[in-house]
Amino acid sequence: MNWSDFLSRRLAERRGTPLWRNRQAHQGADGRLLFTSNGQYLNFSSNDYLGLSRHPQIIAAWQRGADQYGVGSGSSGHVTGYTAAHHELEQQLAEWLGYSRALLFISGYAANQGVIAALMEKEDRIIADRLSHASLMEAAMHSSAQFRRFLHNDIDSLKQHLTKECVGKTLVVTEGIFSMDGDCAPLELLAQQTKSSNSWLMVDDAHGIGIHGEEGRGSCWEQNIKPEILIVTFGKAFGLSGAAVLCDGHTAEYMLQYARHLIYSTSMPPAQAVALSEAVRQIRAGEALRQSLQNNIHYFRHEAQHLPFSLMDSRTAIQPLVVGDNEHCIALSEQLRQKNLWVKGILPPTVPVGSARLRITLTASHTRQDIDALLEALHEPGY
Repeated sequence: MNWSDFLSRRLAERRGTPLWRNRQAHQGADGRLLFTSNGQYLNFSSNDYLGLSRHPQIIAAWQRGADQYGVGSGSSGHVTGYTAAHHELEQQLAEWLGYSRALLFISGYAANQGVIAALMEKEDRIIADRLSHASLMEAAMHSSAQFRRFLHNDIDSLKQHLTKECVGKTLVVTEGIFSMDGDCAPLELLAQQTKSSNSWLMVDDAHGIGIHGEEGRGSCWEQNIKPEILIVTFGKAFGLSGAAVLCDGHTAEYMLQYARHLIYSTSMPPAQAVALSEAVRQIRAGEALRQSLQNNIHYFRHEAQHLPFSLMDSRTAIQPLVVGDNEHCIALSEQLRQKNLWVKGILPPTVPVGSARLRITLTASHTRQDIDALLEALHEPGY
């Protein structure tokens, strides 16, 4: 088979199915609205949970950073891409979250891939919650370590895996808040199991950082644990992009020597690091924003009790409505769009077969009237 035949066959297999993906360019968005060439929509698919992507002080910080450093870093951090702005942000994150060190990565995907690739060897073992993010699962599958999955948030299932002998090191992997279900990991119990088995715990807290815990320190802080490796990403509550790995000094030095995703990637623009430092300050002082978000979550869940769909048990900004059938989910998303409500449908393989859903995300920027408009549309007959 030649390349053209291969590509044509694989595209034909997917085209016309619910799994076919399309990107749509728009003219801008924030935590509340999405602007397109066809008008504006109430945006219930954004991870900009605190609305910081449009915060004037963060925008001004990026502009100051660009004036000082330009718009790019120019190289890997191991060459000339590591500036005082990067260093200051790493120190700020480490102090805030209670770790010795923080290392910046270009994305959460790169951070997860980089950590697992660098740390895990053939004799080792990775035990991951089966609903962990694709970046974690793919990193585990591509590593030379043994890869096992425990049942979602099931401590007994994890125990069964941990009792089996492993010659090398064991890394237990989970998310703090799961991106598709919106539920929280039992982090305290996971930490107890990893400690008692001489394993390490790695937590990706992309959807908890900035939202939960004192000063928005995240899910681990909220549950009073300190995993050996904490991943925080900046594409959600921070309103920007990028990620950081929090760890002890020994591990950080190891990562600087062996994490190829860190060594061989151009570092984030220094101006972005300046903006992220301001985002940290806004998050730490953002209790009013967190309270507004919690108020919106409580209101939505109270008013959504009688919807003709299964509302998953989530106390977070992620409120999935399980529709089940793929085509019905797509049709429902489109019907909402016609009412100027932007709610993306999430289909397998991103979620398990038979659990296609509307992944509704709430933000601090939504008003009570915005949520009422969504609820009214979802309550209409025929949905």
